[in-house]
Amino acid sequence: MNFITFTENTLRTFTYNVFKKMGCSDEDAALATDVLIRSDLRGIDSHGVARLSGYVRLWEKKRINANPNIKIVHETPTTATVDGDAGLGLVVAPFAMKIAIEKAEKYGSGWVSVKNSNHFGIAGYHALMAVEQDMIGISMTNASPLVAPTYSSERLLGTNPMCYAFPAGKYPPVIIDMATAAAANGKLEIAQRANKSIPDGWVQDKNGVSSTDPNELKSGGSLLPLGSDKDHGSHKGYGLGATVDILSAVLSGANYGPWVPPFVAFLEPSANPVGEGLGHFLGAMRVDGFRPKEDFKSHLDNWIERFKSAETIDPNKKVIIPGEPEHEFELERKVSGIPIIDVVVKDLNELAEKLGIEGLV
Repeated sequence: MNFITFTENTLRTFTYNVFKKMGCSDEDAALATDVLIRSDLRGIDSHGVARLSGYVRLWEKKRINANPNIKIVHETPTTATVDGDAGLGLVVAPFAMKIAIEKAEKYGSGWVSVKNSNHFGIAGYHALMAVEQDMIGISMTNASPLVAPTYSSERLLGTNPMCYAFPAGKYPPVIIDMATAAAANGKLEIAQRANKSIPDGWVQDKNGVSSTDPNELKSGGSLLPLGSDKDHGSHKGYGLGATVDILSAVLSGANYGPWVPPFVAFLEPSANPVGEGLGHFLGAMRVDGFRPKEDFKSHLDNWIERFKSAETIDPNKKVIIPGEPEHEFELERKVSGIPIIDVVVKDLNELAEKLGIEGLV
């Protein structure tokens, strides 16, 4: 497995040009680019520029609208439902989070459920928008059905990530950003490219038998919920994934469960959908709606310091604060560049040739 390192600006220019070729406005192309590059900067390589070809293929199948009319279709002072008009989730979700933040500024909290959208990148990007306003941010989305509920061999849920982000004082924000499956599908894709096996407990074959083959999903297998099996708490991961699905889609009018449209363009959406597109759920809460924000930040700093000083089983390992590894990746990659696996570089250069834009190398 070989990597080629690119500067942030090189990848931004390339990604922006791809979105422009899809017909996105300057503003939307820049925003979609920012979401993807932030993912690569934060070390979440599965959701960065590696996803570009997938978005283009969905656009070619007319499943992504490059110029959506994103609008509020239902509203109260503290809540709203947004119709994404089949736009890029990379653009629709920030639109919805801005509404949540505006409502939080006026009323203390804001909650927005979204329908008729597409894959929205990393959940952390959207939750961090609230943190930048000294608010607590919440972001989640449902996704293509790849996960089997506890005791089932049938794919009924997506990896359904959720993120909670909290502003600290002198430390980076605490960011809990995770899939509700035992592993995100992107990790399987990375293992496939590297031709490596995956840990036991991530997937099962079509008969419900645990497997370490990263290609198992292609043979009718499924991802397992967080916890892997009932004895290790998979009912909890199943419950979290169900929560995301209900808030993101049953609440908004998006497709849920097995009706969620697949991210891959070669699979067709359900012929009998129960809603419109993918769904998201975003929220913002003003910290000073509960206590003075400087008090909260000071105590969150204290929380961080206490957890960082925890006695560990292995003296060479320290307790990691949620969001800390991604923050360190971002600091490093802004200076040293972003490594992209050669298989992805080849894919992106082929994409550039097809679209008639300058390639990466």
